[in-house]
Order: sequence, then structure tokens, then C-alpha cells
Amino acid sequence: MESDEFYMKKALEEARRAYAEGEIPVGAVVVCGGRILARAHNLTETLTDVTAHAEMQAITAAANALGGKYLNECTLYVTVEPCVMCAGAIGWAQVKRLVYGAADEKRGYRRFAPQALHPRTEVVPGIMEEEAVGLMKAFFKERR
Repeated sequence: MESDEFYMKKALEEARRAYAEGEIPVGAVVVCGGRILARAHNLTETLTDVTAHAEMQAITAAANALGGKYLNECTLYVTVEPCVMCAGAIGWAQVKRLVYGAADEKRGYRRFAPQALHPRTEVVPGIMEEEAVGLMKAFFKERR
């Protein structure tokens, strides 16, 4: 089994893809049994869909790969703390572990809906936080 940092690097690769496409640089990877089931990044601009967050894309792809809606043996790696919408989806999918990089003080689920996740979901914050924060800051600095 690889480390949380190994898989977070994969999520950061997805975030860089989002950045290159003009999307807010958030990337996500779903891992189950040491195997990456899904890789995704934000597609809200590309799809003109406010729900096309990296986490939502990754959850859908992973569920399709597994042939079922529950990800209760999987870990979701995401570069930024999920929003309330994504936390709800993570909760409904019963994700076993959520590992994220940067906290989102303005829109993160912990501020608005700290109970949104499934009660058994283990949360590991702050993995490769500096890299995730740096990517977000660079993106928004370019746009302002």
C-alpha cells in the first residue's frame, strides 16, 4: 500500500490539469485496495455545471468502476476540503476515508455541515497542504 502522500500527489496532478483548463484547481482520486479507481478534477466551466466538482466526478467514476454506489472500502483524496454538496455525496457514498490537502475556511463542509459525512468516515486533513494552497493562490492571483 502506498502512502497518503503518494495518492495526494496524484490528486494534485489532477488539480494541475484543472488549472491548465481554466478550472479552479481541485483534483480528486479514489483508491480502493491499493488501486486507483477514479481520477478527476473540477469541470464546472467545461460542462457549465455547478455540480461538476472534482469529488462528484470521482465518486461517480469510482461507483461505476465498482458496479455499486457505496465506496465503504475506498479512500477519497482531494486537494481541497470538500464543500457541503460534496460532503453530502461523500456521506451518501459511505466513503471509508477522506483525505484532503487545504482547508477551505470560506466554503468547506466543516464550517457549514460538519456532520454531513458518514459517521464511520475517517477524515485526514492537511496532507500536502502547502502544495494545494500554493496552486489555489497562483490560480486566483492570475485571475485577479
